Amino acid sequence: MTKSEKVSFAIKVLKELYPEIPVPLEHKDPYTLLIAVLLSAQSTDVRVNQITPILFAKADNPYDMIKMSVEEIKEIIKPVGLSPMKSKGIHGLSEILIEKYEGNVPSELSLLEELPAVGHKTASVVVSQAFGIPAFPVDTHIHRLMYRWGFSNGKNVVQTERDAKRLFPKEIWNDLHLQIIWYGRQYSPARGWDLDKDLITKTIGRKKVLHDYYKIKKAR
Repeated sequence: MTKSEKVSFAIKVLKELYPEIPVPLEHKDPYTLLIAVLLSAQSTDVRVNQITPILFAKADNPYDMIKMSVEEIKEIIKPVGLSPMKSKGIHGLSEILIEKYEGNVPSELSLLEELPAVGHKTASVVVSQAFGIPAFPVDTHIHRLMYRWGFSNGKNVVQTERDAKRLFPKEIWNDLHLQIIWYGRQYSPARGWDLDKDLITKTIGRKKVLHDYYKIKKAR
């Protein structure tokens, strides 16, 4: 298969598996999505979805959020980890949204990246999922699969994002990045990986990845 045939195959399988694509983090608007994505850094979506209802019951908008102290926010979000940094970020960005944007979340990637505790990946998720603007946020699943499928060299997420944007049509980025995440979780995880269940990697996977998999399997 040529590279473009492999890309087409991956897109086809993902579309068949995930015609409807659930968004992993529960939210109701751009602000609650921004907070949820910020909280998900080095945590799991499951854990974040357990904590956000508690936080949003007290404050689901920047005006209510700044009425709480950083310490109060920190206590609520402790279970997701990195709570000192995240609580400061949430309070700080809420103040900025009120001061600069009348309490609204901006839809421009560069403006989002200026907010406290908001990195490129968080900003990319918000513009794609809240505003429908094409972006390709790369998480650990996408980074792993782009390497396994031979679509990127796996050196860093910046390169992986660049390669994904070059290979995949822009109009499907927003769906595709979510489809790859779900596929990575269900069929091609980092641990407990069963290649027989992973149709895409088994069909188009990087030769070294397949060779190493069978070598480890044989040694067991």
